[in-house]
Amino acid sequence: MANIFMAVTKYLNILLIGIYVIVSFKALKKATKHQKRKYYIAQNTIMYIFFILSFIVIYLNTYADKVIILGGLQIIYFIITVGLYKLLYPKVNRMLLNNMCFLVSIGFVMLTRISYTRAVKQFIFCVAATAVSLVLPWLFGRTKTLRKFYYLYGILGLLMLILVFAIGESTYGALISLDLGFISIQPSEFVKISFVLFISGILHKNKSFGTIVISAVLAGAHVLTLVISTDLGSALIYFIAYIFIIYAATGQARYLFAGLLAATAASVAAYTLFSHVQVRVAAWLDPWSIIDGRGYQITQSLFGIGTGGWFGMGLYKGNPNYIPVVEQDFMFSAIAEEMGGFFAVFLVLIYLNLFIVFIRVAFKCKDEFYKTTVFGLGVVIGFQVFLTIGGAIKLIPSTGVTLPLISYGGSSIVATILIFSIIQGIYINEVREEVPNGK
Repeated sequence: MANIFMAVTKYLNILLIGIYVIVSFKALKKATKHQKRKYYIAQNTIMYIFFILSFIVIYLNTYADKVIILGGLQIIYFIITVGLYKLLYPKVNRMLLNNMCFLVSIGFVMLTRISYTRAVKQFIFCVAATAVSLVLPWLFGRTKTLRKFYYLYGILGLLMLILVFAIGESTYGALISLDLGFISIQPSEFVKISFVLFISGILHKNKSFGTIVISAVLAGAHVLTLVISTDLGSALIYFIAYIFIIYAATGQARYLFAGLLAATAASVAAYTLFSHVQVRVAAWLDPWSIIDGRGYQITQSLFGIGTGGWFGMGLYKGNPNYIPVVEQDFMFSAIAEEMGGFFAVFLVLIYLNLFIVFIRVAFKCKDEFYKTTVFGLGVVIGFQVFLTIGGAIKLIPSTGVTLPLISYGGSSIVATILIFSIIQGIYINEVREEVPNGK
C-alpha cells in the first residue's frame, strides 16, 4: 500500500506544480479582485497539498518521527507567514508571497530528503529571516531617506568584501565566508542588496557620464574584490546587475553593449589568470574525458537528470547524494532526478513568473530610485537562477551559486528573503494606489 501511495504521489506532485504554474500565469492577466483572490487561494492550497504529500512519502521511507515534527512546524511557519503578511499589509503582493513560499516549500522537502540536519538549520535561518522581513515593508513606509545614503551602501559593501578577502575562510577554492565562531556568514549574499541600493541611489541623483564613471569605479572595485577572492559566480552576478541597472536608468543601449563586451573580455582574462576557472571550463567542455576527477560533479548531475527522465524516480528512489555539494550547487539536478523533468520545467516557469512579477512591479513604480532598485534585485535573482540551472544542465560552466530559496545556505536564504521583503515594501508603499490587492 505504501509503495502504491508513493508511486501515485510522484505523478500527483507533477500535476500539482503544473496546475500551480497555470494558475500563476492566469493571475498575471487582467482579472477582478474576486478572481485573483481565488487564484491566490488555489496557489496556497496546492502548496500545502504538495508539502503534506511529500512529507508523508519522506516518512514512509524513513519512519522517523522527527520528520513529521519538522514538517508540522514548517506548515505552521507557512500559515503564520502568509497570515501575518496579509494581516499587517493588506496590500501585499500575493503573487510574490505565494511564489516565495512555494519555492521555500520545495527546498524544505528536498533538503529533508537529502540531509535532515541541514534541513533543520535551513528552517531556523528561514524563520529568522522571515521575522526580520515582516518589519521591512513597514520601514519603507516610514522613511524616504534610503536613497540619500548610497555612498554608505557602496563603501560598507566594499569593505565587507575586502574583509572576507583579508580574513575569510576558503570554501571549495573561494574566499567567501566569515567565521564568527557560532555562525559562518557569506557577506557577498548580503552585499548584493547594498550594491543594488548604491547603484540605484547614485543614478537617482544624477545620470551624467561623470556619475556613471564614478559608479563604474566603485562597482568595478566590488567585482574585482570578488574576482581576487575567486568568488567568480558572485562577481558575474554583480557585473550583470550593474550593466542592466545602468541601461534601465539611462535607456542608452551603448552602456549595455559596452558592459557585455567588457564582461566577455573579463571572462577571457579570468580564464587566463585563474586555474579555478580553467578547471570549471574544462569540466564543462568535456567532462566525460575527466569523469574520475574534475568532470565528476557535472557528469553525476547529468546522470541524475537523465536517470530521472520526465516523471522522475520518486523521492528516495534516486541517488542525488552522488553529486558532490548537491544541496548547494546542484539542487536542480536532484529535483529533476527524483521529481522528474516535467517538475523541473514547471519549476523554471515559476521562476519566470516571479521575474515577470518583479519587472511589472518595477515598471509600476513612480519613484526612479525604487524602480531601479526593484529592477536590479530582480536581475540579481533571475540571473542567479540562470547560472545555477545553466551549470546543472551543462549549458554554461558551473559557477557554484545557489538556487534561490531552494538550495541549502543560511546566508543565501536569509538574503533572498530580505530581497523579497524589500520588493514587497516598495510595492506596498509605492504602487498600491495603481495596483490594489496584488493586481
